[in-house]
Amino acid sequence: MKLNKPYYAVIFTNLRTEGDNGYAQMAETMERLARQQPGFIDFESARSGMGIAVSYWDSLEAIANWKNNIDHKAAQQKGISDWYSWYKVRICLVEREYEFNCSTV
Repeated sequence: MKLNKPYYAVIFTNLRTEGDNGYAQMAETMERLARQQPGFIDFESARSGMGIAVSYWDSLEAIANWKNNIDHKAAQQKGISDWYSWYKVRICLVEREYEFNCSTV
């Protein structure tokens, strides 16, 4: 993923509660909806015990608009009541990036 810099990363780290309780479907729906938002750039996630989801945005305004999206707000409330025992959100300005890819060597 090569992005024009600078851009913003929203890093969402979390610990899940037991069971799915509709989580997988909502996560899929939220990613699809986020991808439709103005200013959205990309999304990456991983889960192995602790979950990490990173969304990339072109501005702080775009991030605020996503945070306040009515469907996203409903998912946030469901996360607090049903899906997470802990989470933390970090918003970072990305000024530099680099990567290694053995398939291009």
